[in-house]
Amino acid sequence: MQSSKDWLVTLLLSLFLGTLGIHRFYAGKIGTGILQLITLGGCGVWTLVDIIMIVTGNFKDKDGLYIKNN
Repeated sequence: MQSSKDWLVTLLLSLFLGTLGIHRFYAGKIGTGILQLITLGGCGVWTLVDIIMIVTGNFKDKDGLYIKNN
């Protein structure tokens, strides 16, 4: 099954607000979103990893469903 979250919205949030963890809040991952906000995206490393995971279709929402490009 696939997440109801939009892939493009997740990608754009990650690209422009990734260091604040906004894409994680959008995906329902509140806990890791707060951690990413506090650490500024793990000094950018965590954000870069998330962008790669989103682009490749391996990023999951809070329910464990993949957020993929249709």
